[in-house]
Amino acid sequence: LDDDIAAVWEAVINGNAEWLANRVLTFNLTKESVLHEIEKTPRTRKEKAFQTILKNRTFHGGILAKGSGLLKYGENGKGIRSRWYPETLAKRFLNLNHFAGRIDFRCDDGLKVLREFATNPDAVYFIDPPYTAGGKKAGKRLYKHYNLDHERLFTTCESLKGDFLMTYDNAEEVKRMARNHGFQMRSIPMTNTHHATMEELVVGKDLSWMDEFPAVHEP
Repeated sequence: LDDDIAAVWEAVINGNAEWLANRVLTFNLTKESVLHEIEKTPRTRKEKAFQTILKNRTFHGGILAKGSGLLKYGENGKGIRSRWYPETLAKRFLNLNHFAGRIDFRCDDGLKVLREFATNPDAVYFIDPPYTAGGKKAGKRLYKHYNLDHERLFTTCESLKGDFLMTYDNAEEVKRMARNHGFQMRSIPMTNTHHATMEELVVGKDLSWMDEFPAVHEP
């Protein structure tokens, strides 16, 4: 439902991946040039996509939600250039261009899409909901659209005939819902934007395949 993110995917699947790659490669990134670019009113979806890319790569933590702003120090004191890798970004867009015809992107309600494919045993899902369960505030800080009925999501997942993998914050309410719906859980280490190591939850039907990894354990 995030229109900024949607603009990027729409640009890719509608034949503008090469345009985006070239725009990234030729953009002279400075604080002034970024501010000038993102303050424009985009005339096309591909221009809005480029603005989104700039924000994602130059805002703190790549956060697009209201209240986020430009990096001040960044990695190794490089400021807004610390996460700007034009060659790498361009290569990713060009690689996506090879598969654009196979991508069905929808700016839609994820729960509705899950229900649409619920009876298909060959459908596989990766679900990464905003972390707002159990009173957590990360989802509200990170995303424009963060309101979610988590119990409804778990109930929907229980109806899926295909397999799914869902990541969540390590919260007691999430663990309770997972147990109530008969799902398995594993804790995995992750590094946040402050480079601190934390644990996240992975939820699914059968996660025994994860037990071969030393850092993974049952919560």
